[in-house]
Amino acid sequence: MRATLRTIFAARSSRKCVTLLIPTWLVRFICHIARMNSAAAQPLGQQLIFQQTGQPKDVLTLSPLVPQAPAPGEVLVRILAAPLNPADLNTIEGTYGVKPALPAVPGVEGCGVVETSNAPGFQPGERVIFLRRAATWATHTTVAADSLFKLPPSIDPVQAAMLKVNPATAWRLLHGFATLNHGDYIVQNLGNSAVGRCVIQLARDLGIRTVSFVRRAEVAAELHQLGAEHVFTDDEEGFSAAKTVLGGATAALAFNAVGGDSALRLMKLLRESATHITYGAMGRKPLTIPNGLLIFRDIRVRGLWVTRWVENAPAAEVHAIYQNLAELVATGQLVQPVAATFPLAAFQDALERLDAPARAGKVLFTP
Repeated sequence: MRATLRTIFAARSSRKCVTLLIPTWLVRFICHIARMNSAAAQPLGQQLIFQQTGQPKDVLTLSPLVPQAPAPGEVLVRILAAPLNPADLNTIEGTYGVKPALPAVPGVEGCGVVETSNAPGFQPGERVIFLRRAATWATHTTVAADSLFKLPPSIDPVQAAMLKVNPATAWRLLHGFATLNHGDYIVQNLGNSAVGRCVIQLARDLGIRTVSFVRRAEVAAELHQLGAEHVFTDDEEGFSAAKTVLGGATAALAFNAVGGDSALRLMKLLRESATHITYGAMGRKPLTIPNGLLIFRDIRVRGLWVTRWVENAPAAEVHAIYQNLAELVATGQLVQPVAATFPLAAFQDALERLDAPARAGKVLFTP
């Protein structure tokens, strides 16, 4: 390399070639300036990364990031907002259903703006969300264009960052397992969660009646404002009150994100041949089903993982549903509460905020 650089100029005449030698110190100086210019052309970003699984507060570190130029068919996106979801925490802990190769950057969803596009259909400045895992706990990420969904320009980026998982889960719960008629009842636990709130708002617009169980009675007024019809505490007293309102076991669908006794109470409120869907396990307790509910009442038990639906459903179907949801978010008809936002450098504070008692809303990074 050095010899080549030292003979970098040749002056030809009609009779001979003259080679000028450049001193080694000057060659080194030129190389140093070239490296500095190359680094300046690619501004450093930041990313949260974990080298091994464990408690997020123990294994996450903040690292510099050089944004990767997009290859053909790819897009470089600057992250505007990315939520801290239970799936992200479980991934870091090593308990999630999908385990990434390590080291890894967390982040299953987020909203960003296109910085550089090497794919048709995407232009710099357009806002997008990620339909597949995209390492969004960072300032930038480079992804395949077919994993992006283009957003309405007027949408709030913080609300848009939460569009992929919870609203789509709520939509699939209401549409993917049974044909509901106007006035039908659904029952759900964790009614104050992001998915629970989305279910309430979507069901309201569909004319579907809701019974929501919550851990804290004081959140009932807020859920009623969203359109919840009945809200009860998630215990035996609340179960009895719900059974009275329903006039027995008459609900068409049940949405479970807790497990254990809470899930069983939902099942006992279902009408014959109705479906009980589990989409989460926040209580970390198994679902135990009495034989009689299966044999004599023909209760169907299903599960929902929205990631599988996104990956396996026809692209046209997925985009049509997200288009509908994005319009609802953009017009304020579908809203998720936000508890706090943090820069990436304050990730320890963000993790602590997640565990705050009576937290009302999502926690997001806004890099």
